[in-house]
Amino acid sequence: MKITHLSVVTLDYTVSDDAGEVLDTTEGREPLVYLQGSGFLVPGLESALYDREEGDSFELTVPAMDAYGEYEESLVQDVPGELFDGMEVAEGDTFVADTDDGHRPVTIVEVSEDFVKVDANHPLAGMDLHFKVTVQGVRAATAEEIAHGHVHGDDEGCGHHHHHAHGEGCCGGHGHDDDHECCGGKGHAHDDDDAHECCGGHGGCKH
Repeated sequence: MKITHLSVVTLDYTVSDDAGEVLDTTEGREPLVYLQGSGFLVPGLESALYDREEGDSFELTVPAMDAYGEYEESLVQDVPGELFDGMEVAEGDTFVADTDDGHRPVTIVEVSEDFVKVDANHPLAGMDLHFKVTVQGVRAATAEEIAHGHVHGDDEGCGHHHHHAHGEGCCGGHGHDDDHECCGGKGHAHDDDDAHECCGGHGGCKH
């Protein structure tokens, strides 16, 4: 069975940066299971998976524009410290803010007496990503999975929560707190409180 729109796909993958550093991998873990066409993966990878079949293995370089986008200086900004509700913040901390575009993650770049400089770029923005992928399985989605926009059942590979060093997805879009954050992107297997979605600089933040 070939991968088509709304197929349920099981993947093993490793994703690295230009220097060869592994950003995320399923090695030693459960494979990633997702709904093709749901926007769970970064666009460049998802597009490359159409018409692949179980057992196919391939390598792919996804340019930044088809992964997490180019780095935007405009997303680095100073926000009033009062938006953090008296929380102690330090350089390198990541928070979530409500913006006009929804929840966005921000990384603290600098802390001053009155302002906090935040970076709302995804940690992997501006980076080309190098994938090694093996398709482990393909099946038709159920009507319920299609209606909900994500995979259900025991084979869902994104339900075992833990954190990665980069804190955001490496395969998908705006990282979620799941077992495959580096393939997860705009996926649906995230925590109920969205505590690790993207942050922007407008509105309140939470850690």
